[in-house]
Amino acid sequence: MDTVRKYLKGDLLTWGLILLLMLISFLPTYSASSSLAHKFRGGNTFSFLTKHLLHLGIGSVFMYGVHRLNFRLIGKLSQLIMPVALILLVITLLQGQEMGGANASRWVRIPVIGMSFQSSAFASLALLVWLAKWFSKPRDILELKDIKWPLIMIGTTLGLILPADFSTTAIIFAMCFLMMVIAGVPWKHLWKIIAAGVAAFGLFILIVIAFPNISNRVATWQARIVNFSGGGDEDGAYQTEQAKMAIAEGEVFGKGPGKSIQKNFLPQSNSDFVFAVITEEYGLVGATLLILFYGGLFRRFVKIARRAHTKFGTLLVLAASSGIVLQTIVNMGVATSLFPVTGQTLPFFSAGGSSVWMTCIALGIILSVSHTDVERIVGTSPQEEEENRESIISNDKPLAHE
Repeated sequence: MDTVRKYLKGDLLTWGLILLLMLISFLPTYSASSSLAHKFRGGNTFSFLTKHLLHLGIGSVFMYGVHRLNFRLIGKLSQLIMPVALILLVITLLQGQEMGGANASRWVRIPVIGMSFQSSAFASLALLVWLAKWFSKPRDILELKDIKWPLIMIGTTLGLILPADFSTTAIIFAMCFLMMVIAGVPWKHLWKIIAAGVAAFGLFILIVIAFPNISNRVATWQARIVNFSGGGDEDGAYQTEQAKMAIAEGEVFGKGPGKSIQKNFLPQSNSDFVFAVITEEYGLVGATLLILFYGGLFRRFVKIARRAHTKFGTLLVLAASSGIVLQTIVNMGVATSLFPVTGQTLPFFSAGGSSVWMTCIALGIILSVSHTDVERIVGTSPQEEEENRESIISNDKPLAHE
């Protein structure tokens, strides 16, 4: 245990659940991508699995490095990273690439390593960490103008993402709204923010209708909503119908690892609808166990946030965890037809380096808080406890905020 503690700081249960989810992702990833391997990789069924392992490996390095940082340093770095995120969004908007058949230019290519990166995933995490830092300071929010800088940052970020990715824009708005609720922004201002957001979206739709060459995404959004409501044609609802068939055929115990049939008919079997493939192969029992594993991880997030001794620590855990939680819920909801198709990934299981890397960085941030804002106050050893007791006595006021 001492050896483990030497290298892995923070909440060990969180570490255990993260490693468990990573390990059990291998078989579903291999199976869900096998049909795509025959279509796009010349039958090399290990190609997608190798890529998934590479993404997890890089992500693990990110997570380990971030978790060793003091959470206060992460807050300071966000002031530098946020402008970089906005620049990346502008580049993506101007010359982004389409990938995997997605009818949207959401990716930018990293020149050195030749890999593509979804800038909205990076910007989402950067924005939330920036907001956590801003709201952690003691402030009197009496008028809407008192939060003008957060609103400017949120509006700019969402405005740059919206033309290519409405679902991500909506989810980021929801996460930012939750952040403002937890931070104590009065509801009289929150209602105004909701109204402004709806008005801005409506204005964007009107502009696109007037100038249809600006964005081709409105037709996609409309088709997804129509198909979800049951008013679309059979071709439009193809993926959701195949996903429902996969879940139904899984029954209680599933068909067994690698024996999914519907993965051969799902174009996004290894990303948007990977949960349907998992349910078909492992049944209701396997799907329930996976949900319980995620639920256990999310519960650790709540405990770490509640045990944090600074306002910034609590808000930072909220910032880092909200994306993971919402992505999981939305992805599973899409596979089970509770939500329209959104393109959101299932953490650790869906293909895509951007998703895995940002998830790992977010987890590293949470583990950093559990180590430097929870354990170093509660005390994981007599020496640390004594050091922090002296720190609290000599520096009491910062505990109330950042």
